[in-house]
Amino acid sequence: MASNRPAQQTSFAPNDTQPFGYAYGNDEGPWEEWNPTEDSVRPVRGRHRVSKQRGGGLARSSTVLGVGVIAAVGAGGMATAAPGKPPVSISLPDLSSVTDSAKALISDAESSAPKGSATPLTSAGLTSADAAQGSTDAGEALRARIMQQAESQQDQVDSAAQEAAEAAAAKQAVALAAKEQDEAEAKAAAAKKKAEEEAKAKAEAERLAELAKSYSLPTSSYTITSTFGQAGSMWSSGYHTGLDFAAPTGTLLKAIHSGTITEAGWAGAYGYRTILTLEDGTELWYNHQSSIGVSVGQKVTTGDVIGRVGATGNVTGPHLHLEVHPDGGDAIDPMAWLRSKGLTP
Repeated sequence: MASNRPAQQTSFAPNDTQPFGYAYGNDEGPWEEWNPTEDSVRPVRGRHRVSKQRGGGLARSSTVLGVGVIAAVGAGGMATAAPGKPPVSISLPDLSSVTDSAKALISDAESSAPKGSATPLTSAGLTSADAAQGSTDAGEALRARIMQQAESQQDQVDSAAQEAAEAAAAKQAVALAAKEQDEAEAKAAAAKKKAEEEAKAKAEAERLAELAKSYSLPTSSYTITSTFGQAGSMWSSGYHTGLDFAAPTGTLLKAIHSGTITEAGWAGAYGYRTILTLEDGTELWYNHQSSIGVSVGQKVTTGDVIGRVGATGNVTGPHLHLEVHPDGGDAIDPMAWLRSKGLTP
């Protein structure tokens, strides 16, 4: 720094025994009073100018330190001279201009430094609109953005759940509709089957009713006493081979259907027997008659009288023992055969 003080050579050898504040040198007298001014403290320009350091941090720090030292000396208000010489008071000028300059430097340093907690740690997730709100609102903007993203994700989850629920409901509706359709088809099939069965039964009833016009029961005023297949020692075969119509002796016997008389006469254990052969070859045997009213080869029609109830042969009482032999073969159940012709004994 430039000074109004005349240049002088000063040499000194520091000694630990010398008190601080004493000057060491030649036979010069005491220090002269130095009154720095604004011009004297202004930095020298020209070839002796110190190059500006990059970054600015060290230069500013040195300036602030120098100002602090000057302030400290001013606070003491006193400097000491060489040994043996009386202390000399030093009067310092008004440092307001210097401190103002230091304050300006400090203010510049602070303005160029980061703002600490006011500066956002990161700009991740911030849009230009968020940055435009200012660094003081960066945290709030980031929080709002995170909340917005969370709400968006929740909406996506809710939408997916709703779609899944709708898909499940649609699948259930399809399954229910299919089940209802199957039940309706099954019900319709059952109703159709029932209607077919009813129609078939009706047709059979009509057929039998029409057939019954051409068939007739062999007698009237009777009681069924023995049925086909009953076991017992009374029958030579060991079981009953016909159907017994118990009735008083002399009760009329009629032709069940139109046919031809192929046998009429005595038949041993069967007593008096008449055989009526139908057009399909079925033989109807009338046994135990008291009398025979037809002859062999005679043609008869339904309802014609062919004989009378009796108790001839191996019997215990008057009755008609009726047997049915399809094609002249083994005997079958007369009850079932009569029912097949629309007759109900």
